[in-house]
Order: sequence, then structure tokens, then C-alpha cells
Amino acid sequence: MKKLILILLVTLCFSSCKNESEQNSSLEENRAKSYDANDGYITMKGDFVYDVNKNAAVLQTTNEIFGIVIDETTKQLNEKVAPFKEDAYTSVPVTVRVKKVENTNKESLWKYNLEIKEILNVEAPDPNRDDVIKLGN
Repeated sequence: MKKLILILLVTLCFSSCKNESEQNSSLEENRAKSYDANDGYITMKGDFVYDVNKNAAVLQTTNEIFGIVIDETTKQLNEKVAPFKEDAYTSVPVTVRVKKVENTNKESLWKYNLEIKEILNVEAPDPNRDDVIKLGN
């Protein structure tokens, strides 16, 4: 509950600022042009990881992890996150418009997969995150 209140306060502070950065205004333009309440797409923000060798990708939100359908848009997103990756498994914060589809692959762990329809934003990972476990030799 405290986190929710803090997020709301921070959001109010930033939304009341008169100077908007170019990135924030372009994000709002993308949302405005791509949003249609009846198109079946949802905007999701989470950490994106794509393993080229296994041809698999996931999006981890605050509550869930989703498998990603591998297509051209997913590969484009991987190209956009590449400059921010320290290694093959670095998760990069992204905001995307997706379509949630039921997973038909019985071997997969995910109940739902996401089809990425539009890339709205790619951010640099926070270097001070304390919830990342790094394995070493």
C-alpha cells in the first residue's frame, strides 16, 4: 500500500512539471496514436529478456512472467535493447503494446504468451537495482 501511494505521489510530481523531455512526449504520442479501446491490445511495462540461442523471450511484469511469441517485432525489440545489455541475460525495462494469447505449447511453462504489436519505449536498466542475482565462477 505504501508503494502504491509513493508511486502515485511521484507520478503527480512528474506530471505537474512544465518541462517534458522529448522521450516522454514521444511516448505519449505513441500511446495516443496506437490506443483504441476495442483493438484487443494492452500496454505493458516490464523487463524484457531474449535468448537468441534458444529463440525464446520473456517479459516480466511486477506480478507475472509471460512468454513472448517470436516474430519480427520481437527481433526489432531485441535490437533496440541490445545497447543496454551487459550480457545475454540482462533484463531491460520496456513498454510495449501486446495481445495476450493462450499458450498452445504443452511443454511451455506459461499459461499465456504475448504477441508484441508495438514498441513504445526502451529504457536503460537501473544500475543500482538490488534484486538482480549474478552468477560468477
